[in-house]
Amino acid sequence: MNKPVSLDVEIAALRARVASLTELAASAPFAPTARRKVDSELRDLIETLEAALRRLDPIAMPRSVFDPSNPKVIGRFTALAMVAQERVPLADIGQFYGSGVYAIYYRGAYPLYAPLSGSETPIYVGQAAPGEQGAHTARDQGPRLAARLNEHRKNIIKADTTLEIADFDARFLVVQSGWETAAEDYLIHLFRPIWNSETNLLYGLGKHGDSATTRANKRSPWDTLHPGRAWAAKSTEDARTPEQIVADVTAHFRRHQPYVERGVLLETFFAELRQS
Repeated sequence: MNKPVSLDVEIAALRARVASLTELAASAPFAPTARRKVDSELRDLIETLEAALRRLDPIAMPRSVFDPSNPKVIGRFTALAMVAQERVPLADIGQFYGSGVYAIYYRGAYPLYAPLSGSETPIYVGQAAPGEQGAHTARDQGPRLAARLNEHRKNIIKADTTLEIADFDARFLVVQSGWETAAEDYLIHLFRPIWNSETNLLYGLGKHGDSATTRANKRSPWDTLHPGRAWAAKSTEDARTPEQIVADVTAHFRRHQPYVERGVLLETFFAELRQS
């Protein structure tokens, strides 16, 4: 009959494995992508250990402590307030005061974007910082949101061989100065919009007219799929081929299905707030 191994021995072995892993990870010349993967797996391991502690504790522990002053919590509720706004046709965005956060939605027939069309998942989210740091009123912030949305409108209009401006809506929220970044971060975390650079799929909408001759920039995936901006046409090489872009976006939708119904989206908000 095998002799039972004590918990002390198991914990000592686990400590040794962690120390060995740390030394190996610190000495290895990881590429950025590999480093991010290791970071993600180690964070998963931490969550596993914390779950084990909760299971062994005879007194129930809440999964989290609600802290209204936490910037991430404020960002989450600011994002929820943005989603509560009515959609406005992007073509009809006028001029108004205020900085904050926004989301752009697609409801057209472009084949690659079929999973998004008419859904509650935006194709792009962003923020517009105030014109004056610490501005207290929308007037002091300046017409920053309107300017950013109208800039996107003009760029989409230029891509008229593949996109129709009538197929785009927007939601936006004027936010007290300083909180727009937290809200944008949460919106990107929740929706993983395919036009945002953070998802590394179809970035380039917010890119400005860099000179291809002075900086030798490759054409962004957005400009590759949606040509029309004259300065982007000067680039002689695509950052990704159209075939690779389509494959990457298709795989993304398989992993992250868009929110079709607002009720499901709200349940996701609520689930992240639950303590058990």
